[in-house]
Amino acid sequence: MGNSVAYLEGIRLFVRVFDLGNITQAGRNLRMTPATASSRLKELEAKLGVRLFNRTTRKLAPTEAGRVFYEYAKQLIDTLDDAEAAVAGVHDAPRGVIHATAPLGVGRRVIGPLVPAFVEQFPEVEVRLRLSDRRVDLFDDVQDVAFFLGALQDSTLKYRSIADCERVLCAAPDYLERHGIPACPDDLIAKHHNCLLLRYPRSPEYFWVLQTENGPLKLEVAGKYDADDGDVLTDWALAGKGIANKVKFDVRPYLDRGELVEVLSKTPPLPANFGCLFPHRKLLDPKIRHFVDFMVKGAKKALD
Repeated sequence: MGNSVAYLEGIRLFVRVFDLGNITQAGRNLRMTPATASSRLKELEAKLGVRLFNRTTRKLAPTEAGRVFYEYAKQLIDTLDDAEAAVAGVHDAPRGVIHATAPLGVGRRVIGPLVPAFVEQFPEVEVRLRLSDRRVDLFDDVQDVAFFLGALQDSTLKYRSIADCERVLCAAPDYLERHGIPACPDDLIAKHHNCLLLRYPRSPEYFWVLQTENGPLKLEVAGKYDADDGDVLTDWALAGKGIANKVKFDVRPYLDRGELVEVLSKTPPLPANFGCLFPHRKLLDPKIRHFVDFMVKGAKKALD
């Protein structure tokens, strides 16, 4: 029995390494030390009698045998996960690990605080929350649930809406005294305002979309600063470095205290969809179903 369990753990680790392209990251994802993960992978290769990955100091690439084995191993792990979820569903008792991701700001202020309450209600569940402002691919990044804030794109994933969040353009009084208050959207470009940009590696062309009486207006704004962390943009705005495009609940305390001032209030940015995405097959798993229901209800209450 012990050897069978170790073999399945090795296969699960192999699938995670293949998906993530990194042994250390895959090991941590499965609560293994880098040394343990490396050892388990070597044991699996020894049992199979083939090398599954070509390793160098800088790169990890699957061999042809690894690619073939992955197709069957992935099916096995998915089937095993579905079987465990079906058994748990008989008693509707959530158990196991949930991998979730969320944007930095909303993750810290809305999603993160809800996690302990969920685990207290369902003590046999572990939640591993990862925060990042870059767009996450649930399949490439091996996540069960992805919370997002932005424009909803076409997707084959299941979507649960949480709220349409009002956005504002805002800047510090000091910045507006030095550079003037934009009177119309075109001033952002014509008067060379420093727009603070949320941008991550390989992100698409950057633009803001404002609401006008003639419909949405796309502006290819520019600025001297960009970051992949929305809170950094807020800090820059507070320091008088430029104009930020922010979800209103994220900067409401600063607006209330006058540390930031809303500009172009008659032509604000389009609202941001706040919701979560997850694969349809995850609905079979009670821990995912309960987690999504709990988080959607809690997040809506937090934003009221």
